[in-house]
Amino acid sequence: MKNVTITVEDSVLDWARIEAARRGTSVSRMLGDFMAEMMQREDAYERAYLAWRTDERSWQQGAQAPAKSVARSASSQRAAGQKDTKSTALGDAA
Repeated sequence: MKNVTITVEDSVLDWARIEAARRGTSVSRMLGDFMAEMMQREDAYERAYLAWRTDERSWQQGAQAPAKSVARSASSQRAAGQKDTKSTALGDAA
C-alpha cells in the first residue's frame, strides 16, 4: 500500500471529513475506496466498449452486402420508371 498527498480546497476537506465520519471511516479510506471503484468502473466500461466495437464490426461486415443490394434495387425501380410512391419510399427507407 502506498501513501498519496493531495491538495484540495478547505471546504472540500471539511466536507470529506464530515462524510467520512458519517460513514464511519477515514478520509484516506474513503478516497482509496473511491479510486478503487472508479478503476473498476473504467475497466468495466473499457471491456463493454471493446465488446461493442467487436460486435459492431462483425455486424457491419455482415450488413454491408445486403445494404448495397437494397440500394441497387431501389435505384433499379426508379430507373425502370415505377410510379408507385409507396414501394419507392419503402425501398429508400430500407
